[in-house]
Amino acid sequence: MTADVPADTIRSVTKLQIRSVRAPLDDPETAEAAVDVLKAMEAMGLLADDVDELNLDVVRWVATRAAEAGVGESAAASLRSTASRSPDRAAAALRELQRALEGSPVPAFEWPVMIELFGVERLAELVGVSVASLRRYAADQRPTPDVVAARLHLIARIVGELRGAYSEVGVRRWFERTRSLLGGRSPDSLLSGEWDPDGGDAERVLALARSLTASPTT
Repeated sequence: MTADVPADTIRSVTKLQIRSVRAPLDDPETAEAAVDVLKAMEAMGLLADDVDELNLDVVRWVATRAAEAGVGESAAASLRSTASRSPDRAAAALRELQRALEGSPVPAFEWPVMIELFGVERLAELVGVSVASLRRYAADQRPTPDVVAARLHLIARIVGELRGAYSEVGVRRWFERTRSLLGGRSPDSLLSGEWDPDGGDAERVLALARSLTASPTT
């Protein structure tokens, strides 16, 4: 551990430990699209196994996994076709899958992974429900209301952006720290109470998390 790097930004507990890349995923645009999909799927609880090699079989497998959860069936079909051996076709199908993941809350998968990260009480605060209600939704004793599912999904999308730059402790702390780009407020102060998952504040927090691609110290 180096002395000049904060401890919450040097290690990320993640299923993604890419050590090798094979064609057609060795194309930069295609590789970026594949990694974005994998990050989203991990945060959403859809990535069951570790991934250490980026290849066509892997992206077909993850696309099939998403399709089984009801997300991105057409993208999965495109990736299964022989045309997906082309980097351009593979990248297009992966971006289609990414858009499908962005627009598709899957609370049955997202509750467990977000509870593991934040804990029940902290996650209940973030999605604006009581602890008792969260436990019922997570246990499938009661359907998750659409707005709660959308808030949970937005939290998962933010976490997907943060992973790789921050450890799990760092992810949690990121939500608590004030940010100049949020007008001196913290992400969790904007995502509080009955916040709108499609509103401007939610989009600002998500955009800030996405900016980590360019600046890992944000």
